[in-house]
Amino acid sequence: MYYQRLSDDEIIAGFREGDSDIIREYFYGYCEAGYRLFDQRYQLSGKQNLDFMSLAHQYALYLMEHDWKPLEDHSPNVSLKTWLINGFRYVVLDALKWYRKEYGSITFEDYLMSFDVTSDLRLQFNKMVEDVCDHAPLDRQERLIIDMLLLQGFKSKEIAAQMGMTPSAISQKYKKLKEQIIVPYFRKNFDMDLDMPEVMDEMAILRRETTMGEARMSMPAPPMSGSMADMAESMVCEDMDFIREEVMEQKRTTPEFITELQPNEIFVFGSNLKGMHGGGAAYIAYRKFGAIMGQGVGLQGQSYGIPTMQGGVDTIKPYVDEFIEFAKENKNLTFLVTRIGCGIAGFTDDEISPLFEKAHDAENIVLPPGW
Repeated sequence: MYYQRLSDDEIIAGFREGDSDIIREYFYGYCEAGYRLFDQRYQLSGKQNLDFMSLAHQYALYLMEHDWKPLEDHSPNVSLKTWLINGFRYVVLDALKWYRKEYGSITFEDYLMSFDVTSDLRLQFNKMVEDVCDHAPLDRQERLIIDMLLLQGFKSKEIAAQMGMTPSAISQKYKKLKEQIIVPYFRKNFDMDLDMPEVMDEMAILRRETTMGEARMSMPAPPMSGSMADMAESMVCEDMDFIREEVMEQKRTTPEFITELQPNEIFVFGSNLKGMHGGGAAYIAYRKFGAIMGQGVGLQGQSYGIPTMQGGVDTIKPYVDEFIEFAKENKNLTFLVTRIGCGIAGFTDDEISPLFEKAHDAENIVLPPGW
């Protein structure tokens, strides 16, 4: 255990490096202590989007966007734990503010007003708008309207004058684009996730190809009690368990460091609903294996994204199930699953690995060691 053994500088360095043990014990441990306190004061549990994991994830994302600097700048007269919990309190209060506006009824304009034009969040918003323009089925005029309104800050009458149209025509076009394309995109990708397993370009890949033969064994003589049918069933069950264990021991596992892929291999990484591939495995997927900015789920190039940071484990399971079905339908591809959710998302191998139980029967799904 790391508790009471690391200095503040070592803890913050562990956060930056994506050390799952340090993050789980110090970041989520401290936040959980704060959540218990704030839950008593504000009755958080049971309210939509105010559960512990959702709030802790929001706080983690804010700190990551600022390279954990808000923690590094804490007062020397205040402990890191107190400073971190105090920052978490602002996340809780901000979430309560939105909750009191009734979650789900927040307008797109309200969302735009929630941050100023100079913030890092605004820069990310601009990037998302650019991604909408790049990937949505828009014509040149529609792209220009979105760009001028949302990125350049022009008003409808100013755009109308430049395009030779009436202001009402511009407003109507934008309203249609907002309802049919922009708002659905932002709703789908509202939450962020930056999974943080370390992937190093400098490390060479050590691939171990295992040729799987038939598992053979000789069973001991069955006990003489009970019917022959019971004994036969017992033998079959024991034999299948043994074979399954043998197969699991021999089956290829995902290497810790992945720097290149064979043509038929797919890099499976912890993604986010917003599709902002800004760190860890997500960044490697974007930079090397074809992940697409703005796409948080599914196949993209030689990578496959599984969102892991939009809530608890139960919110990850549907995406894992969808991935397993996709893999089984594409047996010509081999899917290398990384330790999704076990970095900054704050989950453990014991929490995530059971989600992949149905993947054990798929020969083209390669899981991390121990999964």
